[in-house]
Amino acid sequence: MSSNVVPLPTSATRRHLSDRQARTVSRLIEAALEELTEVGYPTLTVRSVAKRAGVAPATAYTYFGSKEHLVAELFWRRYVAQGPTYDPSDGPTARRAAAVLGDFAMVADEPELAAASTVALLADDPEVRDLRQRIGSETHRRLMEALGPDADPVAVQTLLLATSGALLQAGTGHLAYDTIPAPLADVADLVLGRDP
Repeated sequence: MSSNVVPLPTSATRRHLSDRQARTVSRLIEAALEELTEVGYPTLTVRSVAKRAGVAPATAYTYFGSKEHLVAELFWRRYVAQGPTYDPSDGPTARRAAAVLGDFAMVADEPELAAASTVALLADDPEVRDLRQRIGSETHRRLMEALGPDADPVAVQTLLLATSGALLQAGTGHLAYDTIPAPLADVADLVLGRDP
């Protein structure tokens, strides 16, 4: 099992899970990553992931209604498992904010997952919308923690919009995932003031 995929034992987009169900979901998530790496997002299906995980397709569909939902869940789990990559009390404000925003580059060394995540997270799917909300809320929480309770709401919104734009640029091939942190650091400097 890959050390990058951390199971969340009792949570999933659709409902609370028993330990056995959580293990099944974790197997599906791990199989999705393997399938993405081998065949890419266009070829990936919930059925092919189920087969790789040794799970009946009907069972897989009870947890994931679409491949977009499955990939979005994989991205969400990676994001949460990674946690913030900065110390909230260390360094200038703009540097802490840039670290929070750059956390989305966590998939930079996995081009198939990076490309798939961008497409999946834009899907018009109720489960994906829920995951987008979770990702957005967690990013907002991390950013507020980095900036402190007196953060300017307009600055926070600007930084979040810049992050969304950077991810969209990466998803359309105009920006490489591994370069996301640098322009976001520039935006943080511009919005919050350049670090000394």
